[in-house]
Amino acid sequence: MFPSHAPPLVTAPAETSVLALLLTEGPLSRVELARRTGLSSTAVTKAARPLIDDGYLHELPPERTAPGAGRPVNPLAVTADREFFAGVKVSADALYGAVCDLRAGLRATADRPLGEDRGPAAVSALIRELVDELLDARPEFRDRTRRLGIAVSGDVDRAAGRVRYSVLPGWRDVPLAETTARATGLAVVVENDVKALTAAEHWFGEGIGTEYFALVTIGAGIGSGLVVNGRLITGAYGVAGEMGHLCIDPAGPRCHCGQAGCVEAIASSGAILAAVRAGTGREDLDFDGAVRLAREGDPVARVVFARAGRAIGTGIGILVNLLGPERVVVTGEGLETYDLFGEHIKDSYAEHCFKAAARCPLTLRPLPWEEWARGAAVLGVQALFP
Repeated sequence: MFPSHAPPLVTAPAETSVLALLLTEGPLSRVELARRTGLSSTAVTKAARPLIDDGYLHELPPERTAPGAGRPVNPLAVTADREFFAGVKVSADALYGAVCDLRAGLRATADRPLGEDRGPAAVSALIRELVDELLDARPEFRDRTRRLGIAVSGDVDRAAGRVRYSVLPGWRDVPLAETTARATGLAVVVENDVKALTAAEHWFGEGIGTEYFALVTIGAGIGSGLVVNGRLITGAYGVAGEMGHLCIDPAGPRCHCGQAGCVEAIASSGAILAAVRAGTGREDLDFDGAVRLAREGDPVARVVFARAGRAIGTGIGILVNLLGPERVVVTGEGLETYDLFGEHIKDSYAEHCFKAAARCPLTLRPLPWEEWARGAAVLGVQALFP
C-alpha cells in the first residue's frame, strides 16, 4: 500500500482471525468463532471487544442455537457501513469504478471511457475524476473512505505500487499508487486485475472457505489467479499464476509478451479474430463477425474456436495439476462465446488432468466489469489486515 498513512486495522493474530472469519462467513457466535479459529472463548471475547468499541462489529439479538438449548447466544456480525472502499478497474478502453462496504457489497458504481490519450498521466487524471464522482455519490462515502484499490492488466509490483508492464501504450514502470495517492488523498493498493478478482472471489464469492482455489479469465486476455493455503499467490516476482503465458505450442503464433505459442496468443479474442481473418481472407471482419461465422457453421471459424478451446483447456489442466485446487472459476467476457469452444475446453481439460485432479470442478461465473471494480475495492478491505 502507498502511502502508509492508513495502517492496518488489526495487527494481533487473534483480532485478525476473528475479523477475517466474520467478514467472509459471519455472523457467527463466539462459541463458533472459538471452534473455527482454535482460540479460547476468552480470547475471542478479548479480540472482539476493541472491534465492537470501534464500530466494526456489533452483536445481533439473542438466538437459541437449538430447541431446548441453554442460554441464548448473541452472534457477532460485521457492521458493513462502518467503512467504505473505492475500487477502479482499468481496462483497454474504459475505467470502471465502485464503492463497496466492509462485506464487499456494491454501494455505487460509475464508469468513464478512456480518451485518445491512454498514457499513464491521462489515465491517472481520469482515475482521480472517477474517484471524486464515486465519493460524491453519497454523503457518507467521503468521510468513511480511506482506501482505494486499482486493478490493471499486466505485470504489477504491488509492494512498490508500480505497473511494470501493461498493454496500454507507454505503461512501463509507472508509479501509479504514488501518483494516485497524491491526487486523491487515499491510501492506494495497485494489483494485477485478475489477482484482484481472484481475491474478491476467494473472500466473498465462489471460493469462500477454500484453501486451494483458482480463477481463470477468458476474453481479450487469458489470465488466472491462484490461492494456496488460503492466501493469494504472487510469487517471488509478482507474476505467479500467469496461465495465459504458458507455452503450449512452440511453433504457434507470436504473443505480445514476446514468446510464441502462449495460451493467450491462441485463445484471446484478438488471436481468434486474427486467425479467422487469415483463414478466410476477410480482413473486414470484427470479432462479432467471426463469432457469427462460427455459429453459422463456417469450417475455418469453427476450427479456430475449437483450437482456442483446446488451448484454454490445456492451460487449465496444467494449472490444476500443479496447484490441485478445490475448484476453478472460469469467467471473463469470453463466456459469451462459450457455446463455440466450451466442449473443447472440457475435453482438453479432462485429457490433460492427472488422475484424480480431474475431479476439480470448473464453475462458469459471468462477472460484469463492475465486479472487476469490486475486486479492486476488495484490495482495500484486505489492507485492513497485516
